[in-house]
Amino acid sequence: MPSYHPAVTSRHVAPRRPRALRHARARSRHPLLRGAAVVATGVLAFAVAGTATVAANLQGNITSADVSDLVVPVDEPSTDATPDPQDASAGQALDILVMGSDERDGENAAIGGSVEGMRSDTTILVHVSADRSRAQLVSIPRDSLVEIPACTATNGQTSRPRTDLFNSAFATGADMGGDAASAAACAISAVQVNTGVTVDHYVVVDFVGFTKMVDALGGVTMCIPEDMSSPMAGLQLSAGVQTLDGTTALAFARARKGVGDGSDTSRLGRQQQLLAATLQGLLSKNFLTDTGQLIGFFDAATESLTTDPGLSSIADLTGLAFSLRGIDPASITFLTIPFGPAPSDPNRVVWTPEADAVWAAIAADQPLPSSEPAAPAAPATTDPAAPADPAASAPAAPEPTPTETKAAGQEAFTGADVTAVCS
Repeated sequence: MPSYHPAVTSRHVAPRRPRALRHARARSRHPLLRGAAVVATGVLAFAVAGTATVAANLQGNITSADVSDLVVPVDEPSTDATPDPQDASAGQALDILVMGSDERDGENAAIGGSVEGMRSDTTILVHVSADRSRAQLVSIPRDSLVEIPACTATNGQTSRPRTDLFNSAFATGADMGGDAASAAACAISAVQVNTGVTVDHYVVVDFVGFTKMVDALGGVTMCIPEDMSSPMAGLQLSAGVQTLDGTTALAFARARKGVGDGSDTSRLGRQQQLLAATLQGLLSKNFLTDTGQLIGFFDAATESLTTDPGLSSIADLTGLAFSLRGIDPASITFLTIPFGPAPSDPNRVVWTPEADAVWAAIAADQPLPSSEPAAPAAPATTDPAAPADPAASAPAAPEPTPTETKAAGQEAFTGADVTAVCS
């Protein structure tokens, strides 16, 4: 039987020698490169070590000392701009009731004499339009016969409703509560019931507060058309342009007997003139655009003011005043509410139907109705058949428009109008 010999395959061939790795073969083939790499590595290590040694030696040679806190700094202008005052009621129409108080305690007694109680002969409703482009200051005669509603003082006392003089509302509140807040509450109630206007804020200013405001402004310059003398008010002024200090301005505003016709209407007119001159001073001296001056003005004035919480801070007052910085004096109107003699007593007054139109315009935040309707255009008188006269057709030189003098207290006027003429 023939013997079987399996085929010899490659799997059974004697194993070959292991191949040398390629990189090992490369090193073995380039001994010079390997030596160069070793030398480069050594040189680099030596250089790094040497540099570190030199740096350490140099650092040790330097002496450091911080003197930044010891030198005088460069006086550079600040880059932090002072933010403009913010109007907390921006976009809203405001009605503010301003009342002058003749309370005669403390410093007030030194100015006006000592008298018991608290009265108000000056009440002005100030309307500021929502867009801050208009302001109307409406004086309310103290002798107006109006409905006085029941009102409550800060101590809880309540008065009975009645028909009486307008300024009795302020006095009633003061007598019940013994403070300016009670007086203001009753006066505000009387205004709202008789006008339909909602009072947003109030300000009660006494003698001292008024004089400080005028003095903080540097006085008020006014035209005094004739000599004025009122011993009872302590007023003595010569005709001409005068700059009134706080005390003199107060006497000018309070004087009634011995000045003009001695009426309360005449006094209201002088108060309006004084307010107009004060506002002109604020605008001309840039008080409304200079935050520093504005804050200083209110800082002096607010020592003797009583206000509601909405106007109780310098920030509130300066924010509102700053919002009026661009107002045109011609858009600030002063007027006394239209009135006539009371049928029951010629020494008292009642509001006329024209007053209703004023209050309605204020409540709607609209311009006041004009008291002087525009004159109709004159019809043409030229005869077309008549021959043209060359001389008549030549343009005539324009005549200067005479300056109209408004009667303050008797008719409305603006901050741009003339209410007194000094030679």
